[in-house]
Amino acid sequence: MKNRMELFENAPVWKAYFTISLPVVFSMVVTLVYNMVDTFFVAGTQNASLVAGVSQCTPLFMLMLALGDIFGLGGSSLISRLFGQKDDETARNVSGFCFYAAIVCGLIVTVLMFAFQGPVLRVLGATSDTLKYASQYYFWIALGAPLIILSLTPSNIIRTEGLAMQSMIASVAGSILNIVLDPIFIFTLGMGAGGAALATVLGYVLSDVLLVCYILRKSRHLTVSIRHARVARKFVTSVFVIGIPASLTNLMQSYNIMVLNRHLISYGPKAVAAMGITMKVNMIIMMILVGFAFGAQPLIGYAYGAGNRSRLRAVIRFDLLVEVGFSAVASVVVIVLAPQLIGMFMNDASVVSYGTGMLRWFTLTTPFCGIVLVLTTCFIAMGKAVPSFVLSISRQGVIFTIVILITAACFGYDGIICAQPVADFLTAVVGIFMYSAARKSDQTLRRED
Repeated sequence: MKNRMELFENAPVWKAYFTISLPVVFSMVVTLVYNMVDTFFVAGTQNASLVAGVSQCTPLFMLMLALGDIFGLGGSSLISRLFGQKDDETARNVSGFCFYAAIVCGLIVTVLMFAFQGPVLRVLGATSDTLKYASQYYFWIALGAPLIILSLTPSNIIRTEGLAMQSMIASVAGSILNIVLDPIFIFTLGMGAGGAALATVLGYVLSDVLLVCYILRKSRHLTVSIRHARVARKFVTSVFVIGIPASLTNLMQSYNIMVLNRHLISYGPKAVAAMGITMKVNMIIMMILVGFAFGAQPLIGYAYGAGNRSRLRAVIRFDLLVEVGFSAVASVVVIVLAPQLIGMFMNDASVVSYGTGMLRWFTLTTPFCGIVLVLTTCFIAMGKAVPSFVLSISRQGVIFTIVILITAACFGYDGIICAQPVADFLTAVVGIFMYSAARKSDQTLRRED
């Protein structure tokens, strides 16, 4: 208790902020590197059907991460507030509930995936050329669903007790194991697509084992004991009403990519390829912003639960300063170096030309993305379901869809590539409006007289 209170209540805001958030940022960067390396090994088979088969199963993987976020983000939001209220016993029970609820959810997903494998693969677009490879990848991902979904829970909830470094170590260790096993399983053992999936699952096994060990050895107030998994219905509801909106971010990202590609396909494959590269470069900035934002979530939740107005406002102000400051500097660098960055991925004049314009448009409004992320995590941390839901489905979902339909119809290609930046700005405006409304109605957020 003393260490947690020292960090969450007494440490300077900047120290507490970076102690919690930097390990999350590092985990995000490692995850990004892993995704690129994993893609490299799969593409190294030089089998287009295999690569396509693996890609067709990607939405399932994103869905599992989204389901895991329900218990990881929903649980950590509630636990942070309970810690702030000094209700450690209830927080312990919530952690136990989230742990086993994630396992049960994973088992249900496994059963459903095996029961409906054929229809699911057809919906994902598997053809006679890719079905064999998609099925190989699908088998291991379906079998490992409980482990993949579970990993999001302890990795998030242990940060509520200040164990951000341990969460990072577990995540990084799993990614490293995955990278090591990929070439062994894919090439040496000749498992192909199935080998890539098995390496992914075993990476999550290692992460889960380490996270459980950290909870057992390092945590004072969290648990993996099934005896402490029963909680009152209102707490179960709280986990879901916050966790579900928070989990929608992963799904909205997949939807966003699909919509952009569908609009760009009429301009040729080079335009689509340029957008793919643009999204990868932009993702580097976004993952760092996400790391800082969600790293600050336990601090915000704790201060809100404790009713500590001055500390709550100080954390939010510092979070905004970091997010907007970093994104502004990164935007300038990317805008200046856009042609070189696109050219690093593909040395094609048309792709570089398309990608340069796209990347400059996307990074122009990155500071507004930072504002959206801060406000989204604030609402999640404070347990405000409606505004967190609205922001989760807006930037890459509802607002983006409305904007791209209008701008594409009015301005054609230019309207397509400026749709996301416009949606970023509008979502930030919506978020600021909702936060202002929350300050008027929430006593903890009001200014002191």
